[in-house]
Amino acid sequence: MSCFRRLDVSRPQDRRYRKRAAEIVVLIDKGADIYQFVHKPSDTDFLWRSPWGVRDPTVRMPTTGSGEGLWMDVYEGGWQTVLPGGRIPHPVHGRRHGPARRGEYGPWDAVILEDTTEVVSMRFWVRAARTPFFFEKTLTLRSGSAVLEIEARLTNEGEEPVHCVWGEHIALGAPFLSEDCVIDLPGGTLINEELEDWHPNNKLKSGFNAPWPMSQLKDGTPRDLSRIPPKSFRSYDMSYIADMPDGWYAVTNQKTGIGFGFRYPTEVFRYLWYWHSFGGGFGYPWYGRTYNVGLEPFTSYGNSGLAGAVENGTALLVQPGQTVETSQRAVAYSGASRVRSISSDGDVTIESNAALQGS
Repeated sequence: MSCFRRLDVSRPQDRRYRKRAAEIVVLIDKGADIYQFVHKPSDTDFLWRSPWGVRDPTVRMPTTGSGEGLWMDVYEGGWQTVLPGGRIPHPVHGRRHGPARRGEYGPWDAVILEDTTEVVSMRFWVRAARTPFFFEKTLTLRSGSAVLEIEARLTNEGEEPVHCVWGEHIALGAPFLSEDCVIDLPGGTLINEELEDWHPNNKLKSGFNAPWPMSQLKDGTPRDLSRIPPKSFRSYDMSYIADMPDGWYAVTNQKTGIGFGFRYPTEVFRYLWYWHSFGGGFGYPWYGRTYNVGLEPFTSYGNSGLAGAVENGTALLVQPGQTVETSQRAVAYSGASRVRSISSDGDVTIESNAALQGS
């Protein structure tokens, strides 16, 4: 693991002795975002990056006062923890909250817990500026394993209950992502974004819902959302998967035989957001340049921010002094077969009934 300041927590004299199955780059000075997740045996980086890459928010003059614009100015792609709002900024608790938390833009505190030939582990933490939340996460990699272990804790340090939306905003992109990729997950109810004018290039029928993975285009044509289309499809859509019987998903490139999987607790993250950005993001800020997919576990439903989640009853309500804890596992694996499950330890089971550890 390394950080925005380009410091590597692995001591150089130890690196030659460590069997590295995965490499993680963390931008400590930019919200502790995970910027790279690399499967070392194949040198595959799964995460997507925006056309402008990393911008240091601490030295930039904001180009707009809008919450969405502030987010986009410094959104480098990759993987963010989103708190306390989901997307569109709306006033809640007497304050207007942007599409992400204060930590999204600024530095976090961090400490190396362990750095040996067997284990690399770091803890990151931040206190929010506009809410009473304290958030911390510990990332751990073990020698020879391509499983990233994540232990996260959200604490309400206030003396009254406070709502929030907590999500893991994970975006996967090319060259890993291609029309050779398939998405596997354990089932659930697929719901397309209800807003008909969500984007000029949205192709899915608004509000359509059915069992995963079959959806419909606007003209009623069936659309299998488990298969990634090429960039020439030129779509830009949003969907959600609810009522999943288990918390995991896997994206496999069947041509290269490499995949990315994520395991998370559905008792906290009750919805999986599915951001379709398949070449159709015309206009600000993408101008047709992007090809990526977001598969994002969230506590709450809908693209209307924290206020929308409070209104529809899906916002997470954290009591005074309460701590919400989660264990998550991100895993890189080899194999071209469809995935049947991912265990709480990050073991991947494929259709042939063989179990794979992240490798």
